[in-house]
Amino acid sequence: MKRLSLRARLTMIYGGLFLVAGLVLLGVTYVLVQQRVQPLGLALRDVKPVVQGANGKITGDQAEQLRLIVSKAQDEAREQMLDSLLTQGGVALGLVSVVAIGFGWLVAGRALQPLHQITGTARRIAGADVAGRGLHERISLSGPGDEVRELADTFDEMLERLDRSFDGQRRFVANASHELRTPLALNRSLIELAVSRPGASDDVRRLGESLLAVNERHERLIDGLLTLADSENELTVRSRIDLADVADHVLDQAGGEGGPAVTRELAPAEVVGDPVLLERLTTNLVENALRHNVATGGWVGVGTAVRDGWATLTVSNTGPVVPAYDVETIFEPFRRLSGERIGGGRGFGLGLSIVRAVARAHGGTVTAQPREGGGLVVTVRLPEAPDARPPGRRSLPVELPQI
Repeated sequence: MKRLSLRARLTMIYGGLFLVAGLVLLGVTYVLVQQRVQPLGLALRDVKPVVQGANGKITGDQAEQLRLIVSKAQDEAREQMLDSLLTQGGVALGLVSVVAIGFGWLVAGRALQPLHQITGTARRIAGADVAGRGLHERISLSGPGDEVRELADTFDEMLERLDRSFDGQRRFVANASHELRTPLALNRSLIELAVSRPGASDDVRRLGESLLAVNERHERLIDGLLTLADSENELTVRSRIDLADVADHVLDQAGGEGGPAVTRELAPAEVVGDPVLLERLTTNLVENALRHNVATGGWVGVGTAVRDGWATLTVSNTGPVVPAYDVETIFEPFRRLSGERIGGGRGFGLGLSIVRAVARAHGGTVTAQPREGGGLVVTVRLPEAPDARPPGRRSLPVELPQI
């Protein structure tokens, strides 16, 4: 059973209190009037019977009859007056109660308006595309310094602290990644110099190749962290781009001999966003599908389309069976299936985290569903570009280093 809203409950309380007060007032008025209006027939008790019928005087019997008639008439008038008081008072109370309930509804709505403002701000922040985005909003409630104003000010203070915390976290990741790039570049230069020296032994060359592979892996990790941090910030570059063009370009770059069969169903799907991030999103999905496609005769399918005002990019692949309860895990940074941490040579667990961050930064969503027989179907939904044009010249995005 759905509970009544706070506004409806307050209105019922206002109306109920007004009705109870009106009933009490009507009852008190009825008692006071009843006590005030005494039977007037009692005033004739002092009438002295006179036995003078011959000269036209009223006899005792006639006086008694007259007293009874007057008393009865006065009692009837008294009862009618009290009944009229109850009836008309009740009708008037009912009408005034209806008006009072209407005013109570308006007053309750006005009193709850600051709460609606607080709720609206909280809902906008909770519905932000990326965690931490939207925390710059403030309620800034004006008015008297009552309990509601104190609640709004406390909420603003909490938002301020959360905003600083999220900004500090992003700056730390970006700064740390930038600082780590320099020693890695220096290490790569020194190793390449040592390996390329004349007279370098085979052991030194093999060691140098191993160190270069480790160094390259660390560089890819740092690039992924930087991309993830940038994806969680507001977009600074916005241009029209067709997801079909991006997917076609990525598949051409990723194509190779001896790999899984790749099918393309690329219909025009224009969006507005950052071409670099959108290419990174597509590349991560395609490489993830190719990397985990270990079955013989496996395949990868990539499709783009527009459905219900959303541009969709779908990447499906064969591969190992993925439990439904484990699907959400693959979108967490540095985690893979069954809670496996990073390790081995299959990547860092950042690919799909970047995909989700980029999708949210563009106001979209990404979902994954296990396929029967193994593999995944990952679907990215982004808002379609307004007044999407028919497919025309392709504008290829900038190529990025991959994870």
